[in-house]
Amino acid sequence: MGRTLTFKFVLIIILALFILCVALVYGWVQRRMYPLKYEGLILQYASEYRLDPYLVCAVIWVESKFNEAATSHKGARGLMQVIPSTGRWAAERLGIEGYSDDSLYDPAVNIRIGCWYLDRLRNHFKGNLDLALAAYNGGSGNVERWLQDPRYSKDGKGLDNIPFKETRDFVARVWSAYDKYKQLYRIHDVY
Repeated sequence: MGRTLTFKFVLIIILALFILCVALVYGWVQRRMYPLKYEGLILQYASEYRLDPYLVCAVIWVESKFNEAATSHKGARGLMQVIPSTGRWAAERLGIEGYSDDSLYDPAVNIRIGCWYLDRLRNHFKGNLDLALAAYNGGSGNVERWLQDPRYSKDGKGLDNIPFKETRDFVARVWSAYDKYKQLYRIHDVY
């Protein structure tokens, strides 16, 4: 009877250690899949523009997987995949001296402009983050048209359907990544 009890106890300890190791490895793997770089810049500009830092992380992850040298087939650049024309407009509004399109590869410039632009879109769409994200990817003019079209919006205030698959997928992927970043990291809420 004593040996059976000892064996069960050892088996329980081994099982508990195995579960702990799996949990630690899973967390490590998840953090590799969803990295967090430039936390200081994200916190700085999320705070400045009253954005949720987890949302900024999610947009960066979906847009570039935190690759500051990323360039899309449409010419968007950097971490938050800012299009050069948007970058020039934002740089002028923000008074960024010495700005060039290549400045969008600088994480500080890119995150600043990306957060500024996301804030503008959020304000334009009266705080509706789904609309702001759709506009960030698909253009605010398209979102405005979709809101007026009963095929896409029943009430003119929210989208029931996003006709561009890329934009629809973008919004869904951002919210999925947002949940992952909230699960994996403890970023100080600064907004």
